[in-house]
Amino acid sequence: METLSENRCFGGLQGVYRHASSSCACDMTFGLFLPEEAADGPVPLLWFLSGLTCTHENAMVKAGAQAWAAQQGIALVFPDTSPRGEGVADDEAYDLGKGAGFYVNATEEPWAPHYRMWDYVADELPELLFETFALDPERQSISGHSMGGHGALTLAMSLPGRFRSVSAFAPICNPVKSDWGKKQLTAYLGEDRAAWEPHDASLLMAETGFDGPMLVDTGTSDQFIDLLRPETLMQAAAARRQQGEFRLQKGYDHSYFFISTFMDSHVDFHAEALWS
Repeated sequence: METLSENRCFGGLQGVYRHASSSCACDMTFGLFLPEEAADGPVPLLWFLSGLTCTHENAMVKAGAQAWAAQQGIALVFPDTSPRGEGVADDEAYDLGKGAGFYVNATEEPWAPHYRMWDYVADELPELLFETFALDPERQSISGHSMGGHGALTLAMSLPGRFRSVSAFAPICNPVKSDWGKKQLTAYLGEDRAAWEPHDASLLMAETGFDGPMLVDTGTSDQFIDLLRPETLMQAAAARRQQGEFRLQKGYDHSYFFISTFMDSHVDFHAEALWS
């Protein structure tokens, strides 16, 4: 693993690291914030999965999460959103290919050789993190934005017992019925819709739910709200009587101004679960 940068940050350390990924068959980069408590022993870990077009850097720089994480003594990891590099398939559209991995394992060409973001986030990166840094594998939570909110919700509901809490900012809630989903799931997983369903948060909610607390924020002025379909997740959660809070924030859009406004409440929400 290569250290690209390390900066003192709110008493802790914000690092950026690169490693050779066996899952994605290319080099992958991630950001990791460690609070000062990590110098004395393993600390809880909050995952943040970013959205379309993003890298590891967007949330790391724009979300303002480190200040709140430092107060709570928890670490933050910011993975990339897709494989990168020469030989990695891409597309001219912003919502497919590099920056748009959708947190699935692609089975279709030309994506299958590299686009295995589910395995990367669920298995490979956690193994590297817990082997290398002072992190507690028994205390993990997960959050994300947009495509990353989709990833956070589907990972949390598909890996019971892994995460103590889950939250999302403007998640893609029902990709099997949204243009932010049908296009990408067809490209990565093929025409069989049965292969898509394990990656739909609303369907997973109806089928299995989540074994812990959940927090979801979406702005009422989100320019993509018809693609996000938040009502489908809310309806499935209500029918299941899922423990959680689903908030429509008046006047907020899809930007990092929205995320940074509510980041403190999300970090506090996860800290309560991580330290309980």
